[in-house]
Amino acid sequence: MEFTAKSGNPEKQRTACVVVGVFETRRISTVAEQLDQLSDGFISNLIRRGDMDGKIGQTLLLHSVPNTLCDRILLVGCGRERELHDAQYRQIIAKSATILNEIGAMEAVCYLTELHVKGRDNHWNVRQAVETFADSLYTFEQLKSKKDTTRRPLRKVTLGIASRRDLADSEAAVKEGLAIAHGVTLAKDLGNLPGNICTPSYLADVGMALGKEYNSITTEILEAADMEKLGMGSLLSVARGSREPAKLIIMDYKGGKADEKPIVLVGKGLTFDAGGISLKPAAAMDEMKYDMCGGASVFGTMKAIAELNLPINVIGVVPASENMPDGAANKPGDVVTSMSGQTIEILNTDAEGRLILCDALTYVEKYEPDTVIDIATLTGACVVALGKHASGLLGNHSPLIHDLLNAGKSSGDRVWELPLWEEYQEQIKSPFADIANVGGKEAGTITAACFLSRFTKKFQWAHLDIAGTAWRSGDKKSATGRPVPLLTQYLLDRCANK
Repeated sequence: MEFTAKSGNPEKQRTACVVVGVFETRRISTVAEQLDQLSDGFISNLIRRGDMDGKIGQTLLLHSVPNTLCDRILLVGCGRERELHDAQYRQIIAKSATILNEIGAMEAVCYLTELHVKGRDNHWNVRQAVETFADSLYTFEQLKSKKDTTRRPLRKVTLGIASRRDLADSEAAVKEGLAIAHGVTLAKDLGNLPGNICTPSYLADVGMALGKEYNSITTEILEAADMEKLGMGSLLSVARGSREPAKLIIMDYKGGKADEKPIVLVGKGLTFDAGGISLKPAAAMDEMKYDMCGGASVFGTMKAIAELNLPINVIGVVPASENMPDGAANKPGDVVTSMSGQTIEILNTDAEGRLILCDALTYVEKYEPDTVIDIATLTGACVVALGKHASGLLGNHSPLIHDLLNAGKSSGDRVWELPLWEEYQEQIKSPFADIANVGGKEAGTITAACFLSRFTKKFQWAHLDIAGTAWRSGDKKSATGRPVPLLTQYLLDRCANK
């Protein structure tokens, strides 16, 4: 899909559809006023008659409006003008995208980017519009024999800006939005693929493909034998129950100076999680194909930053495996030795994500990283605590936590900090090993992070638990692509603050 930014009067737009806003109660936006004056009050007469009152979610499609050059005008309800905030803005952009795609407009000029959103600027409006259009029109039909194709899908959107002085900034915002949208789409596609296709080997191939597509990325794959030599007994113990060999995928993006320490992203790549011997209940087990969404977000972020040519060094690491029940699988009570040398008592084989992440976290010490962020669909407890709106955030470095919180607010891909106090470490003590892999029913998200913290003593580290935000359930079941926007925004901020 093509996006451009353009300044220009709405009455001069020869296009299939012009999109403008209507506020509560029945007050048309500045751009709509221009079209209204041109049409001798055609729009305001309809509004006054009660055809629309401007509530968010309302739309009204007008055909053949007098004295205009466009085929149609789409009026979109924007709520109360002075109360328009981030979520409402995305909601009205998403509604516009859906309607435009349904009516067969194919191309449109959208002036909703000129709306005033509380605390936001033109750059934010334009970038969010691009990301929201792409998100709203995403479909996953690769595996259907008969696709539900739209007859005349929306292919081009021109985003209106108020002043030519904002043109360069808007073009940069379009570029950022498109790169993030492409990264989100990759993460969604990987998440939505079933476990019989998206295996650890498949993810390794995706990593290699990114290395071929972008000269700035070099990809390396560690096989089971390589990991055995490194002493990754924790990661490999999870893979023993599967016929699919484990992979450790390393993507090295070099955009900064050669001596600049890298930021490392470590994403959990469990391509299917049956729970192992601690077998999950059958209901909704199909959704455990999404247990690799942390890894998918790393692939998506690497793609986004490579498209943007960010001047920064980033290493993406994805430990990939399945967790299946088998005669060779981990058993509750087993003790394994991690790459760090710490021994782990496995009390629950369904707490496997931390077992593959801990060895990956030890592995990345070799890069002497500036910062390490791990991303994982780690605990159901996080879903209970925060629901689907915010990802859980924990870590050992306050400035890093602060930066991620700010990146979440800016990108709309929000996180919420949970405590990582020393008292919680008591819950993961083991009488038979250095550490237990679960800490009981209480504070499950925190004790999982406590486990990972034992392997992050040598660097600044943050942990993102995306179990509630990585996918949607129900009749619209799909991966969300989160937290690609958050991670990309964090890296953009790091570049801006250099």
